[in-house]
Amino acid sequence: MWEFQVRPGCEDAFLQAYAPDGIWARFFRRSPEFLGLDLMRSSRHPARFFTLDAWTSEAAFRSFCEENGESYERLDVKLAGLTEWERRIGAFPSE
Repeated sequence: MWEFQVRPGCEDAFLQAYAPDGIWARFFRRSPEFLGLDLMRSSRHPARFFTLDAWTSEAAFRSFCEENGESYERLDVKLAGLTEWERRIGAFPSE
């Protein structure tokens, strides 16, 4: 799960990039271990968003990142201007 503070005026671009059918989800779909992505907007802070990326396991996510590290980094840098900050909240196994 990730938390993002979106820059003023970048909300629409952020929503497109981080939506369940956005560029991040399409990137993650390279892996059969990726189950989907949920995007949520804070009701108290409209510029604050949360994403929950679902994988078969944390190991599957880590393996994907190792195998696709350069592409992941390029995409992260490309979209960095949409947010003021982001932070990883954590991983939450469904078991």
